[in-house]
Amino acid sequence: MKDRWILKNLIGAVVFFVVLIIGVSVGLKVITRHGQTVTAPDFTSLSVQEAQSMASQSDVKVKVVDSVFVRRLPGGVVYRQQPKAGATVKKGRSIFLTINSVVPRKVVMPNLYGYSITEARTELKNRGLNLGNLRYVKDIATNTVLGQYCEGKEVKAGDLVVSGSAIDLKVGVNREEDQTLVPRVIGMKYVSAVDALHDRFLNTGRVRFDQGIRTYADSVNAIVYKQEAEGEEKPLGSTVNIYLTLDPQKVPAK
Repeated sequence: MKDRWILKNLIGAVVFFVVLIIGVSVGLKVITRHGQTVTAPDFTSLSVQEAQSMASQSDVKVKVVDSVFVRRLPGGVVYRQQPKAGATVKKGRSIFLTINSVVPRKVVMPNLYGYSITEARTELKNRGLNLGNLRYVKDIATNTVLGQYCEGKEVKAGDLVVSGSAIDLKVGVNREEDQTLVPRVIGMKYVSAVDALHDRFLNTGRVRFDQGIRTYADSVNAIVYKQEAEGEEKPLGSTVNIYLTLDPQKVPAK
């Protein structure tokens, strides 16, 4: 009898611990949404209300964290998002939005001298500014900022500039490191394509829009269907021409 009692208790203990482990595992998966991922939608050019509605349908959240001022873009619409559209994120993840302000806002220009391109881009975004063109000059340190300009004029640290302005940078380049690979930007919207080119230290060249693109909002929503020099090597700071359309059927498959 005693042996049977011990056996029953042992079996009960084993069953209890198995159930406990399964329960904890299931609970953790529910809490962390393990393995449940979605693709981040594209919220650019949407109003905050439209972005919230789309986010609800896509199992993500949106949070407005900053604003810029773009003259030709309607006030109150989404200008930029992080993570970017198309990124894989967990369900319930917050997508941080930068919206276009109704009234121009000025920000303090940071000191980018001596920064790397990557550091300069991050600092500009943190201040609500955009990276403009990269102009390379001979220097021992490749991709180190040597000058900063806004609308063709040098802008110093501490100067006030309109939020959302494009800041052009003069950057050093060593001859031995003067080549980069042109990425594929076909299928991307304009802002994303510019970011992808900047990632490879390239500039946007001629931007040609289809005839059906008439407003700035149209241009923001247009996607690249043709580009120059995909997969080729070019000197740092080179330009890449892109062509945009609102017709998805014109975009070739990968």
